Amino acid sequence: METTRERAWELLNKYTQSPNLIKHALAVEGAMRAYARHFGEDEERWGAVGLIHDFDYEQHPTMGGDLPQNEWHTFAGAEILREEGWPEEIVRDVLSHADYAGVPRETKLQKALYAVDELTGLIIAVALVRPSKNIQDVKVSSVRKKWKDKSFAAGANRQDIEEGTAALGIELSEHIAIVLDALKSIASDLEMDGRLAHD
Repeated sequence: METTRERAWELLNKYTQSPNLIKHALAVEGAMRAYARHFGEDEERWGAVGLIHDFDYEQHPTMGGDLPQNEWHTFAGAEILREEGWPEEIVRDVLSHADYAGVPRETKLQKALYAVDELTGLIIAVALVRPSKNIQDVKVSSVRKKWKDKSFAAGANRQDIEEGTAALGIELSEHIAIVLDALKSIASDLEMDGRLAHD
């Protein structure tokens, strides 16, 4: 069965209601598409994986712990993907972004997904603290400055981003620039175009 954006978007919306989770999926999709172009890879496939990487999170937010493994985030999603006939390589791609899933990140796609996942949230947080709430006003230096403040967007795991970036063989500032430019190109989809400054 072909992996298309339409199919990925349908899956995401079937299992996810939260506007913030949908925006996160769109942000990761945008960053993955940018990296596919950067590496000369299949933009549709990379984008689809970015769009669905957390599709099960709203219904299965547990990452480890006492619940059966098939009810954990990504494991639950993997079962749904298999039931719906998604290719096994896509299932592995989705599983690979969770360290506890134990799926080694072997491909550029898998390494990119891990590297961009947390960074998209950090960049959006930087945009949201600006008076304009416009991502066009964010520079790489703004992100680097907030990077050092560990209390800022504390949920964005800097170590994961650094490890993912190193695995891709890209310098951190270049990585931030690629993801930031990707998010700027979809600012309206993310509501990061200044409209929130007027709410």
